[in-house]
Amino acid sequence: MAGLYLFPPSRCRHSQELGLLVIRVHCENITFKMGTFTKILLASICVVFIAVKWNAPTLDAESLRGARVLVTGASTGIGEQVAYHYARFGARVVITARREKVLQQVAEKCTSLGAQEVFYIAADMSNQQDPEKVVEFALEKLGGLDYLVLNHIGMSHFKMWDGDVEYFDWLMKVNLFSYVQMSSKAMDTLEQNKGSLVIVSSLLGKVASPFFAPYSSTKAALNGFFGALSHELSLKKSNMSVTICTLGFIDTDNAMEKVGKVTDVPAAPATDAALNIVTAGALREAELFYPWNTYLVTLTKDWFPPVTNHFIRTTFKYNP
Repeated sequence: MAGLYLFPPSRCRHSQELGLLVIRVHCENITFKMGTFTKILLASICVVFIAVKWNAPTLDAESLRGARVLVTGASTGIGEQVAYHYARFGARVVITARREKVLQQVAEKCTSLGAQEVFYIAADMSNQQDPEKVVEFALEKLGGLDYLVLNHIGMSHFKMWDGDVEYFDWLMKVNLFSYVQMSSKAMDTLEQNKGSLVIVSSLLGKVASPFFAPYSSTKAALNGFFGALSHELSLKKSNMSVTICTLGFIDTDNAMEKVGKVTDVPAAPATDAALNIVTAGALREAELFYPWNTYLVTLTKDWFPPVTNHFIRTTFKYNP
């Protein structure tokens, strides 16, 4: 039996240890190379993204002077800031939300910022008749539409899914069905005026998150419907454009109240988000990602799912 050993037993033990060491070093080298590759890949994506943005066409402010615009969810947050930007560009604006008194205040500020005309109408987007009624009101006051910016959302709960199907049904009406109603009602005028339909969506519609199951579902459905509609319009060589805006964590009062205390993720400013939305619509861009790192998150979701899942699950300060 001793003849079977190429080395004495002690040397065999050392050889095995050396072999294990070589394997370990090799594995660590592979890990290092993969980590390096990932960093290089992400850095390359960033460079390409910046290059594309750097060479992208810029907004012609004069193109928005006198433009006929309808903005929903305009009493607060992103919608309010969108209305203010259109006002600064000298547009003619119709704003809508649920609270009439707040809308009146926003309308007054729009006038002071330079809007040529401002009208407002209170509406409840969960009501079957209100979405189309708002579009009819805008057409009556403005004589047509160049931009339809759909931004409104229903009250979203920050909590684990508790099986409340009735609430889910209500949220679908507000966050999805009313969008479909309003865009369908406005398609003829947008087609005639080479107009733009701007859909304000969310990163949570592309990357699901805990505590927002109903909200994430409505935004995913929104992306699906209007993504399909955009393809159909392109096939028909339509004059109308569709811009889907994927927004990350924005510092609106509502978002900060619900999410700000349970995450360390920095919130992007609502006024900058709004300006990017206005610009993307005016340039007829198919998609907007704001802030820019939301685009990276959507890429890592497909390329490195475990990384994205780990990030999402550790983003919130949650103790069961």
